[in-house]
Amino acid sequence: MTTMRSSLFSRRTIRQGAVLAVGSSKIKLLLACCVVLSFIAFSGRTASFLGWEQSDAALYASSFPREGYTILMNTWKRNDLLKQSISHYASCPGLDSFHIVWSEPDPPSDSLVSFLTHVIKQNSKDGREIELKFDINVEDSLNNRFKEIKDLKSDVVFSIDDDIIFPCTTVEFAFRTWQSAPDTMVGFVPRIHWVDKSKGDQDTYIYSGWWSVWWTGTYSMILSKAAFFHKKYLNMYTYEMPSSIREYVTKNRNCEDIAMSFLVANATRAPPIWVKGKIYEIGSTGISSLGGHNSRRSQCVNRFAVEYGGMPLIATSVKAIDSRFSWFW
Repeated sequence: MTTMRSSLFSRRTIRQGAVLAVGSSKIKLLLACCVVLSFIAFSGRTASFLGWEQSDAALYASSFPREGYTILMNTWKRNDLLKQSISHYASCPGLDSFHIVWSEPDPPSDSLVSFLTHVIKQNSKDGREIELKFDINVEDSLNNRFKEIKDLKSDVVFSIDDDIIFPCTTVEFAFRTWQSAPDTMVGFVPRIHWVDKSKGDQDTYIYSGWWSVWWTGTYSMILSKAAFFHKKYLNMYTYEMPSSIREYVTKNRNCEDIAMSFLVANATRAPPIWVKGKIYEIGSTGISSLGGHNSRRSQCVNRFAVEYGGMPLIATSVKAIDSRFSWFW
């Protein structure tokens, strides 16, 4: 009996030892995997820690054909912000030219033009010659930012406000995303419209901002404060879009970005593409912070839907993410 108990004890001990050994091996393997993954993640981010971000931009430049874009920058009496933005974007490898939408009463000063010319030449890479042009407008209208430009060097424009900064690698990723769908809008600031169910019909809509997009993961517009689109839409906005919409934008000093979203959606019958990217706002708060902003934007959405004879905007939940720089995607 004692011998049997001793034998059972020995077997149990051996089994427990084996289980512990296997468990220990699994734990060690798991820890090793964590260390390896941490090392890979850290090494993938070391470049940005050490200030080597331009190597990624150089990778973009060398991996794709030389097809550039034009930055179409809207500004208004904020020369300090204009200087910061131009100085930054001049270093982006895909950039061909700057077109600055100028609607101020006085033309740009010689000192401003001289400064921007110098900083572009100083910051541009690989000896590239980046064009700088001011598109002077007599009338002060938000429609000016979408006037047709006859002498564009590229087929695509990156429409952006003077108070927004994106890393060049992020801009280049959005540009390559646009190249995969060149008829649509590709950008960083999504918005959504909803059917206003409180009205009891399907023809009244509500404009909703970022928090609705974040909560639902759905959007139907990309705001032109940071978006790529084909230059043909400048011609269509100026000459083919209902003139009543341009008049409404001028009168109300709002919603030119919604008008462009309607125009592109009506032409493509497709949704825009939202690109994930970190936005650095270097200016003061804009009109979106004013009371009643969403209400006025909802009025625009409903007015434009009537002008088009229906709702052309299409909702989607697709998001473009550069997986090289994202932990989760």
